Amino acid sequence: MTAPVPGILLVLDGWGHAEPSSANALTAAVTPCLDRLRATCPATLADASGTAVGLLPATVGNSEIGHMVIGAGRPVPYDSVLVQEQIDSGQLRSHAVLSEVCSRLAETGKALHLVGLCSDGMIHANVHHLQELLRIAALFSVPQVRIHAITDGRDVSDNTAAAYLGIAGKYAAEAGVGDIVTVIGRGYALDKSGDLKLTEQAARAVMDGVGEPIDEPQDALELTQRGDEWVPACVVTDKDGRPSGPVQDGDAVLFTNFRSDRIQQLADFLHSHLAERQVTLLSLAQYDTQADIPALVHRADAGGGLAAQLAAHGVRSVRIAEAEKFEHVTYYLNGRDATPLPVEEHVKITGDVPADYRSRPAMNLNLVTEAVCAAARRDDVPLVVANLANIDVVGHTGHFDATRQAAEHTDRAVETICATARATGRWVLLVGDHGNAEKMLTDSDGARPSPYGGHTTNPVPAVLVPAEGQDVGRPSGPATLADIAPSVLALLGLASAPAMTGRPLW
Repeated sequence: MTAPVPGILLVLDGWGHAEPSSANALTAAVTPCLDRLRATCPATLADASGTAVGLLPATVGNSEIGHMVIGAGRPVPYDSVLVQEQIDSGQLRSHAVLSEVCSRLAETGKALHLVGLCSDGMIHANVHHLQELLRIAALFSVPQVRIHAITDGRDVSDNTAAAYLGIAGKYAAEAGVGDIVTVIGRGYALDKSGDLKLTEQAARAVMDGVGEPIDEPQDALELTQRGDEWVPACVVTDKDGRPSGPVQDGDAVLFTNFRSDRIQQLADFLHSHLAERQVTLLSLAQYDTQADIPALVHRADAGGGLAAQLAAHGVRSVRIAEAEKFEHVTYYLNGRDATPLPVEEHVKITGDVPADYRSRPAMNLNLVTEAVCAAARRDDVPLVVANLANIDVVGHTGHFDATRQAAEHTDRAVETICATARATGRWVLLVGDHGNAEKMLTDSDGARPSPYGGHTTNPVPAVLVPAEGQDVGRPSGPATLADIAPSVLALLGLASAPAMTGRPLW
């Protein structure tokens, strides 16, 4: 264990590693600081996807699991894995709560509404879970199943919504029950910025059948001017122009996303507005909603990690991020615990939010950088933790040049932070949480590649910039995100927590 030295943990969101190519916005960017640090400092590549972090094999990493594993110091079985285990074992079919609800719907002739993201990006949802849910509905003879499809364009390639709507329709046909009754983009349905005007458009379509009338689900895709993410609220109507599937008294609503953060605003809105209709609400996995919505699959414990160990030793930390990633350096890093510990300070950067990140790839990085440097100058703060969101958030737009610029802004921010660290005697540990911007085009398979804004299975860089005079070795052996918390603790002169399975890299 090294002598204790204060430090800065910087999570560069979406900072993955791949060889230079026409798809790699990171290597196309001019990033002299990051290039120099990777070439001259003790560095390695860390696995940030699949089973290494608690996901299904070959599943792309994501910010939620990335930060949880960074904080937990061990792989954490992700909600998608736990849901899939319930499906594969057949346990979901005999789930007491789901069985009771489906039996009641069969007896009363009421409808089951399935609300969720219609893609297989495996970040927030998996459209293939619909197959089992529809089979269960058919097994219990639920007379009506209404599918409220949320189009993606962010976790998967844009302009793929038609294919995913086709998959949902195919599963309904195979099960002999189910119809897509609303279609709306995730920009409305999965907003988590607190913009209830967006949420209300999605909610009104689901609850009341209020939206753009369409004859077939695919017709909705012709009404968007901004890709799959911003498909306006559309409602499938019958031959008389009436909505096909608004929520009625006595119906049940099951939210099919397995990740909580982006669906919970819609879930809370629907819960509050459907109370008078005696509607049962369920979620496929456990959500952090204000309302008490029963979950079919409960989450794994992610506690006992970095935050707990810092608190046990009275080590103060400051957590800093823009609103887009604030929960990741607080709630997720702390093992899905939203309560700040007494030794923590949370700094949420709330500067101007661009309507289109492509037009302002710098986002509010200057404010984040200023906050990190201010915290680093304090003698009472041994650890500063920050998320630099630009590479990931802009990368999700699929716009190569804007993402390249985001990487260049990030490089300049890292240079400024490292200069402050040198002046204040701190180390800096840089790590990605998952891949993204190193792959901005889809695999061709003989066809012309199209823009891609999703995550990847590529490893992420982990680079330690030592404090002046700090003696550290170079990492050896394979590394994963589970090694980051033990490394931070070792650099601070603390032992790993008993729950951690990762190892210090330095």
